[in-house]
Amino acid sequence: MTTMVRLIARHLRRFRRDQRGTVLIEMAIVAPLMLLLSAGVFEFGNLIHDKLLMEAGLDDAARFAARCNSQIYTQANLTIDCAAVAENIAERGNISNTGTERVPGLSVTINTSTCYNTVDVNGVVLYLSTTSQVCVVTASGTYAYSGIGMLSLLGIGPITLTASHQERFIRY
Repeated sequence: MTTMVRLIARHLRRFRRDQRGTVLIEMAIVAPLMLLLSAGVFEFGNLIHDKLLMEAGLDDAARFAARCNSQIYTQANLTIDCAAVAENIAERGNISNTGTERVPGLSVTINTSTCYNTVDVNGVVLYLSTTSQVCVVTASGTYAYSGIGMLSLLGIGPITLTASHQERFIRY
């Protein structure tokens, strides 16, 4: 029995000094963490990309709606719904309701009826204008980002992105 114990002890000493499998053990520990971190960086990049596309669409829509004067069109016997066209610009990047969406599932609202006084009750000038009121158009949107991927393992669910942009009306 003592020879068997010596044999086992010799194998254990040799196993303890052998370092051939250490890289495999380290990789087995580090790989899942690196994979999760990489997936998080990738998903965050996609989230920021969608947010930037959404903000660009809302900026374009508010700019168009602020400059769209339907009176010009009605005098020329043309009809145009400025808010509907602005929504198409925000969602698809063009005036028609065709083509691919900038961000699929983006919900856009165009508000063209907000006006502010140029001077507040204390006499402070809020807006420089030749009129007593300044009207603005607001393009706002919400988007439920559901492409979380592997981050759902951490309990991160769908994220709702919101953005808005205001432009002053420009009358022609």
